[in-house]
Amino acid sequence: MNKNANYIRNRLSLRAPQEESLNILSELYELMQPVKNKGVLSLSDMLNIVKSKYPTCTDFERNFPSICFALATGVGKTRLMGACIAYLYLEYGIRNFFVLAPNLTIYNKLIEDFSNSKHPKYVFRGIADFVQNAPRIINGDNYSQFSGNELFQYVNINVFNISKINSETRKGSAPRIKRMSEYLGDSYFNYLSSLPDLVVLMDESHHYRADRGMTVINELDPILGLEFTATPQTQSGAKYTKFKNVVYEYSLANAIADGFVKKPAVATRKDFDPSQYSTIELDRMKLLDGVRIHENTKAELAIYARDKGAREVKPFMLVVAVDTTHASELKEMIQQDDFFNGYYKDKVMDIHSNQTGAEKDENIELLLSLEEPDNRIEIVIHVNMLKEGWDVTNLYTIVPLRSSASRTLTEQTLGRGLRLPYGKHTGDDNVDTLTIVQHDKFQDIVDEANKPDSIIRIQHIIVLDDTDGNVRKEIITSQSQFEEEIEQRKTVAEQLEGTKKEKEIINIKRDEFILPFLNTVAPKAASFTKEAITTAEHIETFKKTYLEKLKSEGRLFANDEVNEAAERYISIAEKFIDNTIPIPRLSIIPSGNSKLIFHDFDLDTSKMKYQPGSEEIVTRELQSGVQRELAVGRAYFKERYIEDHLVSVLIDKQEIWYDEHKDLLYKLANQAVLHFQSYLGDEREVVNVIINFKIPIAEQIYQQMMAHHEIIHEGFEKPIMKVRPCSEIKDPSISKNVGDRIYDYKESIEPVSAIRNKVFGGFVKSYHKLYKFDSKTEKDFAVILEQDKDCTKWLRPAKSQFQIYYGRPSKEYMPDFVVETPDFIALVETKKKDDVETEQVQSKARAALNYCINATEYNKQINGKPWKYILIPHNAVAVNMSLNNLFHQYEYLG
Repeated sequence: MNKNANYIRNRLSLRAPQEESLNILSELYELMQPVKNKGVLSLSDMLNIVKSKYPTCTDFERNFPSICFALATGVGKTRLMGACIAYLYLEYGIRNFFVLAPNLTIYNKLIEDFSNSKHPKYVFRGIADFVQNAPRIINGDNYSQFSGNELFQYVNINVFNISKINSETRKGSAPRIKRMSEYLGDSYFNYLSSLPDLVVLMDESHHYRADRGMTVINELDPILGLEFTATPQTQSGAKYTKFKNVVYEYSLANAIADGFVKKPAVATRKDFDPSQYSTIELDRMKLLDGVRIHENTKAELAIYARDKGAREVKPFMLVVAVDTTHASELKEMIQQDDFFNGYYKDKVMDIHSNQTGAEKDENIELLLSLEEPDNRIEIVIHVNMLKEGWDVTNLYTIVPLRSSASRTLTEQTLGRGLRLPYGKHTGDDNVDTLTIVQHDKFQDIVDEANKPDSIIRIQHIIVLDDTDGNVRKEIITSQSQFEEEIEQRKTVAEQLEGTKKEKEIINIKRDEFILPFLNTVAPKAASFTKEAITTAEHIETFKKTYLEKLKSEGRLFANDEVNEAAERYISIAEKFIDNTIPIPRLSIIPSGNSKLIFHDFDLDTSKMKYQPGSEEIVTRELQSGVQRELAVGRAYFKERYIEDHLVSVLIDKQEIWYDEHKDLLYKLANQAVLHFQSYLGDEREVVNVIINFKIPIAEQIYQQMMAHHEIIHEGFEKPIMKVRPCSEIKDPSISKNVGDRIYDYKESIEPVSAIRNKVFGGFVKSYHKLYKFDSKTEKDFAVILEQDKDCTKWLRPAKSQFQIYYGRPSKEYMPDFVVETPDFIALVETKKKDDVETEQVQSKARAALNYCINATEYNKQINGKPWKYILIPHNAVAVNMSLNNLFHQYEYLG
């Protein structure tokens, strides 16, 4: 990778497939050196060069050299297009680009992505050369506004819609682009075709193989064509023809495996025979199944957002109808009172070509804002309207109610739902999976997907059962037993009268203040004991904080109340310690095969003694030899922050990746700036030094970084204790069916498959009042914990309670239970017997054991209990089993 390619990679944070594509462009352009009308190499010579490097390219299939990058939907073709443009400009000075869009949707999207620097998907963000002199975006509506002289001053990106060019060439007419331009004195088309450095970029290039407009494109006579598509094939009837000019292919299977897109899954009913149902009954059943999946996904996304502190994603469901009449019938069906009790009446829309005027405008507006939280639509019905260019990240369920007519159409339909809302896999299947509800012909697609040469790779088949019924979900947060006790006291207080009620309300508010204070003190304490969290210092801090609160409320006897609260604080602290499990705050992260990391350190600035240079410019007339000095103002710099000048040099180093190392980079750059500020009196002088000596300064920083680097090999990174010795206990968010009751954990549930949909309470030893279980085994184990004397307390950890990661790419692991006994604390996992020896389960176990080893090592320093990891097969869990026997028999030792 040359310097400019490396610069672009870092500035645009390119993913591996994008980076590889840019490397290939860099390599091939240097070998071909395409020059208009003067090229040393003929078209066949250039093809032979490309073929020798990339044998998949056997023909350019154009009248000019044209190479194709086949990247799966969601990987980032538009960003790659921006990277290619930036590279060709920075490396070879190419200024003229012609970008083709296959339809109006992509046309508008490309204009936005290339021109709006404030847009989150702006493709040139970070390219310094385009900050002050942004590329000129010329499109099919404004091209006549630019004069020839003006165009020579910019990088010109012409964005045109191929479908519009096609429509203008019907009946042999010349497209408007080929007609005369009053500004250029010739047609704009002729102006473009005469340019010596025109490069054509074709988005979704499978559209440009047989169109009338391709004749026009060939006549443009560019020096190079770059094609981008997720489906490198054309279809004629049942025949599929693969592209002959592909130099790089990154399939959907690779994108799924690398976590760049959602994992597609197919859902069908258990023991389902479609022949037993009429067409209308089938439609209704598939819609109901789709909505059930949608409701579950909606709940799980809300839970994930709460647990992770992430933005909440509002999912929607896409229904594919046969025709416009069918779409209207489906919409009417969904809007009936007996369809989920009428909940979706105002949450469904249909979109098809028969719509016009205000209805069409309103629907398009709703479509474009589907990712917005306040958009009411949760179901979209379409008739072959939503193909490429309609990019959303919150489509999670697809219900195809028609046979897919083509392999390409099937992939395009799936492609609408593959983009990830958080940009990468989260490790939570509910967040990372796109579900397609099976229809009577969809098995054909599953079979096609499982062929070795298929672009689609269906990962697994989801089997539904009927235990949910047609109900919606609601999210509840399981509170701690302390919080539950306060809620019960509030209910009792409402029944009191007079001064008794007033006093009890005051006491409740006091205790509500104590609990969160304890939650912040306990994790920071030197040890997890009553004495450690009730030191004189902690009590005085509490009294001061509580007094400020009381005074702000105008309490007359604030000092007396504070003293009473301090006594209550001590008694609650004792109960808090007795009921809370101290969880060391460790991060267990797999190191992979090898990884370069930089350890944190402070910059040695002793050899940085730079002095500001003159800010005057010297000019000399070449003919007369007269020399002049021009005084100028403050040294010019583009970067927003002065540290950026140093960071921009450092990220050009091969070993340094901006995304992974930015925190250390900015820390060191800031220390350098502070050093110069310490002996240079004027801020202007500091800027002067940074601007003039940024390369040698950055080189010193780089050399010191390399002295603090380490190559980590297979295993786990040594965990570093965080600021707080222990983690706060997180409250899990769980979903339940609307209207369903809370079940006592001792109740038997039939069928047992329904257990995972129920919420259980009645626990005494658990930290929280409510839990859900994924299986009967987990529920039975909770019964053992509640009844066994060796269990003093337990909890089911919420997501992100631990930072334990396993596998490559790493995924988060959350054990089933945390159990404290008189002698030790255990992470407990219950697993199906046949799965215990699988690599995935063993990989999780090794990561958890590593956590336990390090937690034990830490606890030795504070006289805490050791930690163990227990892996129990499901057939060993029975309510008559003792905890001691299970733990002794199934302790995992690696």
